[in-house]
Amino acid sequence: MAFIISPKSFFRLCFNIFVVHISIMAKKKIISESSNPKKSKNEVSVGVVGSGSFATAIVKMLVENCKVVHWCVRSEFVKGAIELRGHNPSYLTAVNFNLKSLKLTTDINELVSACDVIVLATPSIYLSDTMDKMTCEYGDKIFVSAIKGIIPKVNDVVAHYLRDEFKIGFRNQAVIAGPCHAEEVAMERLSYLTVAAVEDETADKLTGIFSSDFIKVHSSKDILGNEYSAILKNIFAIGAGIASGLGYGDNFTAVFVSNAIREMEIFLEAVYEAPRDVNESAYLGDLLVTAYSLFSRNRSLGNLIGKGYTVKSAIQSMNMVAEGYYAADSIYKTAKQKNLKLPIIDTVYAILYEGKNAEKQFKKLTAKLN
Repeated sequence: MAFIISPKSFFRLCFNIFVVHISIMAKKKIISESSNPKKSKNEVSVGVVGSGSFATAIVKMLVENCKVVHWCVRSEFVKGAIELRGHNPSYLTAVNFNLKSLKLTTDINELVSACDVIVLATPSIYLSDTMDKMTCEYGDKIFVSAIKGIIPKVNDVVAHYLRDEFKIGFRNQAVIAGPCHAEEVAMERLSYLTVAAVEDETADKLTGIFSSDFIKVHSSKDILGNEYSAILKNIFAIGAGIASGLGYGDNFTAVFVSNAIREMEIFLEAVYEAPRDVNESAYLGDLLVTAYSLFSRNRSLGNLIGKGYTVKSAIQSMNMVAEGYYAADSIYKTAKQKNLKLPIIDTVYAILYEGKNAEKQFKKLTAKLN
């Protein structure tokens, strides 16, 4: 006997099937979104201080994961330009930001008060001017140094400057290091960061806000080692640039860099002995990219000097700060105090600060490398 259904019942059946289907699909969507980390933004309140190329690159990294990134820039002009155009008017201009993801200010107190994590990304020579304006409460904040230079005011690294001048202990500090040129971050080329922090909880938090499809993050507890290595590689990169400008080739540069990593290890062990492997990317990797890359401002400075520019004219011709120049004086004097034999550091210092002839100094250096 054939089963007969009325039109009304058939319509009701189809409607019920449709409702069940929609319900199932909605549940699948909820499950899919909850399992996809890109769908949910990190709730950590984070801010960046600085508006140069690396600061801009860091903001780009953070907006991948954070709902809002607070950004303290150096002037009202820069702030207004970003608000108007959606990009930094002077650095990495191809990086466009969704302004809904940014909270711009020129007041460091406004930023620090609003944030749990503060990333310091100014050139080292300007940091003290910026930090001296900080009068708000900051005792429970995490300060992350992305600065690869010596603070002239105290002739010391950022970690010691924060500890001694602002009583910010190492447990409330972190350092980011590694081969991570701002220009390649802007192009979303795969880059690697090392987060150095005493507390595992801090390292995990920072890993969560910096990691993305184009940023891989590793952790370390060697705060001072990572910071000093980032400073040293800039000095070595100036030397590599001088060699290039003088006409030395790839073979010499390879020997130069292999000696440089040994000098780095000697210096690090003398100033802060700790378990570390200088062959890791935060040490050797950062040295390699800074010594070889055309994006390296320190290599560019050295290259100009090797081609015959005076140190002063080479510095004036650059539109960005080469941290290695300012660091060379401090590192050289520290090495002398500790009686360290570092022929590359000695050579770069002699050229930068004693006015010695680059060609003659490098000819002497070649006899000391192996």
